[in-house]
Amino acid sequence: MPIMPHPDWLVIEDERFSSLVLPNGQLDSLWRGGRWCEGPAYFAAGRYLLWSDIPNDRIMRYDENDGHVSIFRQSSAFSNGQTLDREGRLVTCEHGSRSVTRTEHNGRINTLADTYEGSRLNSPNDVTVRSDGSIWFTDPSYGIDSDYEGGLRTSEMGCHVYCLTVDGQLHRVAEDFEKPNGLAFSPDEAWLYVSDTGATHRADGPRHIRRFRVEENHRLVGGEIFAVSDCGLFDGFRLDIAGNLWTSAGDGVHCYAPDGKRLGRILIPETVANVCFGGVSRNRLYVCATTSLYAVTLNTRGHHVIGEAITPSEIRTASRT
Repeated sequence: MPIMPHPDWLVIEDERFSSLVLPNGQLDSLWRGGRWCEGPAYFAAGRYLLWSDIPNDRIMRYDENDGHVSIFRQSSAFSNGQTLDREGRLVTCEHGSRSVTRTEHNGRINTLADTYEGSRLNSPNDVTVRSDGSIWFTDPSYGIDSDYEGGLRTSEMGCHVYCLTVDGQLHRVAEDFEKPNGLAFSPDEAWLYVSDTGATHRADGPRHIRRFRVEENHRLVGGEIFAVSDCGLFDGFRLDIAGNLWTSAGDGVHCYAPDGKRLGRILIPETVANVCFGGVSRNRLYVCATTSLYAVTLNTRGHHVIGEAITPSEIRTASRT
């Protein structure tokens, strides 16, 4: 059987990428009409995706069953990054309230964190939940730098990374960032990846992803640079079951192997802000890109959807990589 050529929106830079994408796949444009689309979170039980349209102060909803798009919440307090906790509840970073909130199953919104040692948070940006229930989030100043994605306010402290433990204690776990942004754990949760987009405020500022070893008591060690962007900035990202990192960039989605080698790119006609795995088999990559929502079906799976168990086979696969 002849080998099918890859479509022109796929750039193969390492042959390992060929096994992760489909030569007969297609890039689907699902919706357009936002101003800065961000924060995708997939709900497997209902087969729908939520994402933030930050400047329009709303959370959008895409129904995977019939393709219908609707407004899930408006006002959304200028929501940005979102994820699900271990009970399937929506956890949201809100620029407007300068807080991390959780939407309960009955629809009530509870504030989980908005201050640290008596000072207001800046504008929580992205969030992830570990299997022990702890909530990890970044806190740059983007939501208080202007009225466009929140409200112009004075920062009360630096831009840092935090961990909220299940007992309600908020811990500052990393302080040496200019603008911490996206973050995600490796499939075995031994590593935490965090992007720094400080180049938005300083021409020669950071535009990279760093990797930290996660130790006991939610302590991070290391923090070496894992990858540097050569096109725009790394904003949000997710990892697949083999530990490959799929990140937003200026020209689309870039894929990095656990060894830091870039394997390939998915070219998107808009700047990408964030991505999320979804679909019945977790092999559907949803892409939030400036004004639009895109999706592409891959030949790999997201390492897990928060709220679902991580299977032993997935952990073993990731550990062998």
